[in-house]
Amino acid sequence: MSTISRDEVARVAALARIDLRPDEVSRLAGELDVIVESIARVSEVATADVPATSHPLPLTNVFRDDVPEPALPIQDVLAGAPRQEDGRFAVPQILGEE
Repeated sequence: MSTISRDEVARVAALARIDLRPDEVSRLAGELDVIVESIARVSEVATADVPATSHPLPLTNVFRDDVPEPALPIQDVLAGAPRQEDGRFAVPQILGEE
């Protein structure tokens, strides 16, 4: 039994402004059905005594400690900037404000 219809796929694609051909709509409807069925299958076996996990193996933090260090000199920071103004990066105006 299909849970995701072609019309639903076409509607969501239109909302997302994605232009899909009819064959792509059909293919995606089938692929989304497989995903929905897989999630339903997992939901059937998930019980209260099984803790939720994000990964099957325990993970540890592999990041280094966040230790403050002296900042780079302004000249070094701005050396590769295409434009600079008053010791700052100069970027195109986007909001139309002065």
